[in-house]
Parts: sequence; C-alpha cells; structure tokens
Amino acid sequence: IKIVEKAIAINRPDPKNALDVLAKVGGFEIGGIAGLIIGAAAHRKPVVVDGLISTAGALIASSLEPFVRDYIICAHRSVEPAHRFMHERLGKKPLLDLNMRLGEGTGAALAMNVVEAAAAVLSEVATFADAGVTGSPAEA
Repeated sequence: IKIVEKAIAINRPDPKNALDVLAKVGGFEIGGIAGLIIGAAAHRKPVVVDGLISTAGALIASSLEPFVRDYIICAHRSVEPAHRFMHERLGKKPLLDLNMRLGEGTGAALAMNVVEAAAAVLSEVATFADAGVTGSPAEA
C-alpha cells in the first residue's frame, strides 16, 4: 500500500481523467486491456474480466467510454479488498465469490461455464409459448 500511496503522491494523477491515471500510475498491460475492452464493445462482444489488473483495465475503459459497461462481465471477486471497490465503481456484481486469490485467470475460467450456460439458456431453451405451454401449474 505504501508504494501505491507514494506513486500517487509523486505522480498526482487526476482521478477524473482516466488517461491521466493510466499514464501516471498504470501500466502497458492495463492500457492494452482497456483498449481490448473498448474494441470488443464496439463490436458488441462481451468481455469477461477476472482479477485486479483486468478489472483496472475495465475501469479505465469504462471511464473513457461508459457504454462498455454493458459488455463487461466480472468473473469473480477476489479476496483483495480493492477488488470489491472496483466492482462497485463499475456497477457490476461478479458472477462468483469463492474466496479465491489464485491469479492466472482461474476465476474467469470458472465463470466461463456460467456465461456459456446462460447463453445456451437464452438461445436454446424454448419459451412457454414456443413449447405450447398454457395456463399455470396451479391450474393443472
């Protein structure tokens, strides 16, 4: 925490300017992730973000282009305290909260099963009308 506080004190990024924050205390990977998210959203493709670094990229992307929030899926909440704050800032609730701190995309790997199942339900499961179901179970 002290090193982060020192970096902020020395570089004094403007918290209301995402590019200033990225330039002064971010990294190339965060900028790359932000760009990927903006590009994916521009093509109406969702992006699953996992840990702190990818969520930092999501925060930068959503600050630059607020519409991208509709395309961000937060995989999981790690035990790192900052992750909860980041999700709140994005206005997102992660799919999983399994008390993990593993890294390497493990939360996203697990969450993809949930995302794929949800997509299958939306695209493959018949509605009551399509299935010819009428009335309610109480009427049966």
